Amino acid sequence: MVKVGVVGATGYAGEEVIKILMNHSGVKISSLQAVIDKEEPFSSIFPYFKGKVDIMCRKPDPDAMAKDVDLVFLGLPHKVSMDVVPAFIKAQKTVIDLSADYRLTPELYLKWYGVSHKDVSNLPKAVYGLPELYKDEVKAAKLIANPGCYPTSVILGIAPAVKGKYVRTDTLIADSKSGASGAGRKADLALSFCEVNENLKAYKANEHQHKPEINLILSKVAGSDIDVVFTPHLIPMNRGILSTIYMKLSKPIDTKGIVGIYKDFYKDKPFVRVSDEGKLPQIRDIVGTNYCDIGLKATGDTLIVVSCIDNLKKGAAGQAVQNMNIICGFPETEGLI
Repeated sequence: MVKVGVVGATGYAGEEVIKILMNHSGVKISSLQAVIDKEEPFSSIFPYFKGKVDIMCRKPDPDAMAKDVDLVFLGLPHKVSMDVVPAFIKAQKTVIDLSADYRLTPELYLKWYGVSHKDVSNLPKAVYGLPELYKDEVKAAKLIANPGCYPTSVILGIAPAVKGKYVRTDTLIADSKSGASGAGRKADLALSFCEVNENLKAYKANEHQHKPEINLILSKVAGSDIDVVFTPHLIPMNRGILSTIYMKLSKPIDTKGIVGIYKDFYKDKPFVRVSDEGKLPQIRDIVGTNYCDIGLKATGDTLIVVSCIDNLKKGAAGQAVQNMNIICGFPETEGLI
């Protein structure tokens, strides 16, 4: 039995991790921590967990948690995880970090997050936790940089096309739409009900902090520099991401052919489902699951890819547990749907 802790347990992603773990046959939730006014049973904060997860949720203390766990999930804000990761690594604990703190180079982190990285010694040890591309590296990892939600949908939607050189890499455009939970559980006027309801808006057009993460990973997949034009949108729903991606084909191919290529690329990947020709996925197909559903359409010289994920599952907590399963030798799908 693997003893697990969650720091940031009261955030959307942390809560989602706990929902998954409480039904996981191979783990015991041994420690929960969060920035809270008073320490109390987790089930008092979230009555949904009464009788299931009743252990105390305590204020953050990495050294104390390290004594009680084998593996820790960090559901902390960006710029905070790098303050606590060193304590867990020093204690030889496995860390799965859901923030962006270990996804980029120090130079890119400074440019896109506005601060210098505080843990450059551990940064090179981090493995990018996208199992569909890096499963072998994940198996041996002690520090996982869990991917961002937008990058997960976009990278999985583009990777087979650039890997096989079926598209021109200077023509990649990703239009992504996300539910409000993607911004995290926080007080923010822009995320209040009256601002989000019956509204749709683009934001941070081609300057979102997930852009360098997308480019960095896809450049490695392609073996050449990639610069995706990326515009995210906020839509009035709780969860889910739909990315519509446009790419110019570098060689003639029809929809049936490209569907076959994608299905072959993901044939041994349990959480990627490629739709048959003529079908495109939608948000309701994947909400509450760890799946990434992908649909394709080749029209003229353009390839259109629609990639759907639940931002709190495949885009965060579900993918984190998927990585834990790989590291600990559990079936990759254990505890996940």
